[in-house]
Amino acid sequence: MKELIIIILLAINFVSCKNEMEINKMRFLVSEVPNIKPIEFKQELVPQGKLIHRGIFAPNLEEYYYTISDKNFEQFDVYVIKKSNEIWSTPKKAFFNSKYSEHGMNFSPDGKTLYFSSTRPVGINGIPSTWHIWKSKNIDGKWSEPKFVDIPNVRDKLVSHPSITNAGTLYFHASNLDYSEMDIYYSKQLNGRFENAEKLRILTSTEMRKCTPYVSPKEDYLLFASINNQLDLMISFSDGNGGWKDTRKLNDEINNNGQGNPYITPDNNFLFFTSGNSENNWSIKWVDIKSELEHN
Repeated sequence: MKELIIIILLAINFVSCKNEMEINKMRFLVSEVPNIKPIEFKQELVPQGKLIHRGIFAPNLEEYYYTISDKNFEQFDVYVIKKSNEIWSTPKKAFFNSKYSEHGMNFSPDGKTLYFSSTRPVGINGIPSTWHIWKSKNIDGKWSEPKFVDIPNVRDKLVSHPSITNAGTLYFHASNLDYSEMDIYYSKQLNGRFENAEKLRILTSTEMRKCTPYVSPKEDYLLFASINNQLDLMISFSDGNGGWKDTRKLNDEINNNGQGNPYITPDNNFLFFTSGNSENNWSIKWVDIKSELEHN
């Protein structure tokens, strides 16, 4: 009898996993869904001679945004594909793309605000021409003209890759204009304005520079890339007092080629990230991430 119960439970689990896989194939309009081994996501979107840098979804999973650049990193453009009749549409430049460079985009958890990095002029004397954070709001189904996000004490810094929480706290990386001293910062909002940024207190076993953060909407975990001989994806967990602890490198299936630009789907099931090497063979990969998000 005990053996029969085990067989029945295994069968139920198998059917459940198979059903979940088929559901995810429909959700992402793909023929294959990854397990704990990463696979490429729509590599055919990358034009010949170009590089892909980041891939994210709108919170409803109906739109997929991604960044393409030339191999000299001189021009970055953001494209979007949308679901239409159960297929992905032809790529078009995103609504916020301009003649300047755009990159590092992220939606607010409710999907009503899009934050992104841009080199467009901010129009304020004394602020250098470099990457800064901008935002656009969706008002009655229409996206507003992008607005500069002014964080007072990093006006003279290179600021990029915003990630926003349920509480409205903005995480990003910032550095000197020559990319030195790059680290992750956060800024809280007060009366609709962002306050001075503070560097995150991330407990790590060794000193490291950090970039391309992704913070969960509830601020319980943080993903970022450590800058060493190559970029490695790391995870850290909130200590409940504004600090981050139990920092560890993600598994070797993920960290094997130089990785950055982490993004987690709204259901906390899949990690999307950029993977590349010295030959400039870059791709967006995705992987089942549930086990890595467990805080032991």
